[in-house]
Amino acid sequence: MSKAIFELVDQLPTSNMTTRALKSLDFVVPGEWDNLVGFENTIRAVTGEDDEDVIQEIGDRAVYLFNDRSQGYQRALWLYQTIDSAGSALGAAALANKIGEKVPLLGFLSNLTPKPNKAQSIDLSLKLVVEIVAFCQINGIPGDSIGDFLGALGDYGGESLMRMAALICFDGLIPLGPDLLLKVEETLSGMSPSDLENNQGFSSIKDSIPGGDSQSKLGFIGESFGAVRGWMDSFISDRGLTPEVVVNNLRGFIEFTDDKLDYLGAFLDVSTNYYEHTGVQTLARRLIERASAEI
Repeated sequence: MSKAIFELVDQLPTSNMTTRALKSLDFVVPGEWDNLVGFENTIRAVTGEDDEDVIQEIGDRAVYLFNDRSQGYQRALWLYQTIDSAGSALGAAALANKIGEKVPLLGFLSNLTPKPNKAQSIDLSLKLVVEIVAFCQINGIPGDSIGDFLGALGDYGGESLMRMAALICFDGLIPLGPDLLLKVEETLSGMSPSDLENNQGFSSIKDSIPGGDSQSKLGFIGESFGAVRGWMDSFISDRGLTPEVVVNNLRGFIEFTDDKLDYLGAFLDVSTNYYEHTGVQTLARRLIERASAEI
């Protein structure tokens, strides 16, 4: 990897489009997500430790574990980063001067093309697969262990739960509407391996998806969605989530009109990297918890 884990955590932004979008979802998972930034700060928050020598020891061990290529931490990070960068991205400079004020979505419409439902459904499914495979990598279990992931999903909290909330809201409800689960299911059931191969996100991560060929990888994607669909359905219904509810909470920092809602999903796609941001935080937490236990 080009950067050490402590650098990645130290360099997480405290305020940008990603953090503001995630904070707008606090009503979905109240109090779950704290934008922990800084490696030493994260060690203190995760362990409750305040002895500088112990903090240094935990940090050194966490860095060692991350650098050990026999572990899955670097692969998990690559997956988080790659699935976020699979979509096109607006230049950071174009948005940098908008932080602290409302971003007028209309000004960016010329740069955006809303994805067709099929492409959006595939992208949501791929992000879910990344969540499963990264979970397996971090926990040192086989990458096709959907059952183990499903068991752990019920105990998700913090940045991991926020990542799933953002997946449902930003990649599901806003671009696909209230019947997003049905749309994704119909898309996957009607897909051929060639449809999958034409998707940029799949091309980027296909070697990490369990299966010997595109047909079997498509099967794993469908199986993954099928296994998690019930949890997602309950998550949406238990919280009364609708596209309108999510959109209204985004109005605090994005200006848009109701007839341009199809562009809102595209705008969030190209202007945020919530999978990488919260993924780095998840990795840091797991590394620190393991390092603390080992010493």
